Amino acid sequence: MTVEFENESILDLGIDLPGIARQVIEFTLDYMTCPYEAQVNVLITGEQEIHEINLQQRGIDRPTDVLSFPMAEYEIPGNFDFLEEEGMDCFDPDSGELLLGDIVVCAERVLAQAEEYGHSVKREYAFLLTHSMLHLMGFDHMEEADAAVMEQKQREILDQLGITR
Repeated sequence: MTVEFENESILDLGIDLPGIARQVIEFTLDYMTCPYEAQVNVLITGEQEIHEINLQQRGIDRPTDVLSFPMAEYEIPGNFDFLEEEGMDCFDPDSGELLLGDIVVCAERVLAQAEEYGHSVKREYAFLLTHSMLHLMGFDHMEEADAAVMEQKQREILDQLGITR
């Protein structure tokens, strides 16, 4: 597993950002029984920068807490069976790793939401990473039933990691 990590935020969140990212990403891949070694890119950025990315990539003119950019479209969330046949461009030709996608996290939102929800900065950061990892594997929360599935998986992952509220 490869986690490409970049922190361009000027804020110090006071936690081991790359270490927690690696822990959450690796555990989520195992939890979802991903059959491949995978690569994920994580960028920690500021509110202005994520606002710009959100506008450019999604046409939404506001900042957000986290953005996920998956490399593949899943017919069935969390089902990797189709990738070898249809998704050869989703694998790094040198390492053979599955290029899962990119996660962009807003440092200001991590701090603000940790305070708002009354839990630690580590818990908020881990939650946003878990949420994004599920998006990178095809999960979404647009429909109520889909949201319930995604929320349950997020809870189970964070509970098993021991990162609770």
